[in-house]
Amino acid sequence: MAVIVKSGSLVTVNWLNSVEAREYLASIVRKNKRKMFGIQTRTVYWPGKLVESGRVIMFRFHFWDCGEASLKKFDHILAACKDKADAVLFLFSFTDRSSFTDLPGQMSRILHDTEKMVKIIIGTKFDQYMHTDVTEREVRSFQQTWHLPVFKIKSVNGPRLSDGRTLDGKAGLLEVEHILNGMAEHLWYQDQVTAGLVPAPHLH
Repeated sequence: MAVIVKSGSLVTVNWLNSVEAREYLASIVRKNKRKMFGIQTRTVYWPGKLVESGRVIMFRFHFWDCGEASLKKFDHILAACKDKADAVLFLFSFTDRSSFTDLPGQMSRILHDTEKMVKIIIGTKFDQYMHTDVTEREVRSFQQTWHLPVFKIKSVNGPRLSDGRTLDGKAGLLEVEHILNGMAEHLWYQDQVTAGLVPAPHLH
């Protein structure tokens, strides 16, 4: 499964856990969701604080999610999703080994070598230890081979409130905070590389 990310624009690690960030988190993070023609879209506003300057900036992530069935049925959907996109999220499940082994195939089907979008891998259901089919060693090997970040997220069960909290009161945003921070970090770095402000990474 692939999710296209279109961002609006180095972030302090765990800044959102500080007292300073609480008002931002409460008043700025917003999610809007709608479906159209086999594409599900969601907009997320996420604040980040730059390490060097201390300046707070707002990232606007616009997610376009289209399933495999829609991609196969409508040839134009993938091209529309990738138009002016900044990144692609590739998802696999720790309880479904085939989804992990298919990651290289996913990447080759979605992106061409000439397309310079940021690639981010997200593994779901990593807390399902009794049913996991993918080992930590395999994930580390994948990261070393492909030089790509792999983020992990727990299972999400049951409905959520509009602010992201679960009905039992747990803060749902905390479950995805590390992913949104990681996306902000990688997209900001890519912007700096594109602008010629920092050197491009050398992959060995």
